[in-house]
Amino acid sequence: MSAKFLRTLPLRPTAPVVQYPRRAFFSTTFRAMASNTVDTDFVTKINAAEKALTGQSDPFRGGPTARAQAHAGNPLTAQVIADIAEGERVITGPNQPVQKSGPTAIAQSILTQLSSSMDSSPASGKLDSDTISTITEKEKQLSGLDQPVKGGPTARAQQHAGEEITSQALHDITEGEKEVTGGERVKGGPTAAAQSELAHSKQ
Repeated sequence: MSAKFLRTLPLRPTAPVVQYPRRAFFSTTFRAMASNTVDTDFVTKINAAEKALTGQSDPFRGGPTARAQAHAGNPLTAQVIADIAEGERVITGPNQPVQKSGPTAIAQSILTQLSSSMDSSPASGKLDSDTISTITEKEKQLSGLDQPVKGGPTARAQQHAGEEITSQALHDITEGEKEVTGGERVKGGPTAAAQSELAHSKQ
């Protein structure tokens, strides 16, 4: 194909709904997928599922694509899925179940695949960067904040960075978890994530 032909080839404009600043995602794509983050690829998939559901080229205001965009750059959690489901019901009706192969189903499938991928990766039994990242994600789910809490589980885990996951390390993470919850340890929380890593390493 000649250079002259390439210059005359018409360019199809990108739909505004999935446009994001280049800097925000090109440098973080790999990290985003590794940490279950709502990125451009995720939003594009939700948008495609919404279009298939509505038969329209433009997304609904307050619909699943808009709800997904509201979480752009944030961790992909159950709350994100719930918000997308609410957006889907803007289209289908408030009392309708989510549609098979619809935006919510797609989002749930992606979250499940990412979780399975993380679970199947070799466990080191140490508080390495992957384990601390998982603890951080669990902490964010508990606190609802974008940053770890001072003295929280992430901070406590970082004090043992690179070390084996010992009973003392687990104790410290638990104490940090209580800083977030107000004194309670939560099932499936940061401490549980560290314990799971340790258990997998012994299998």
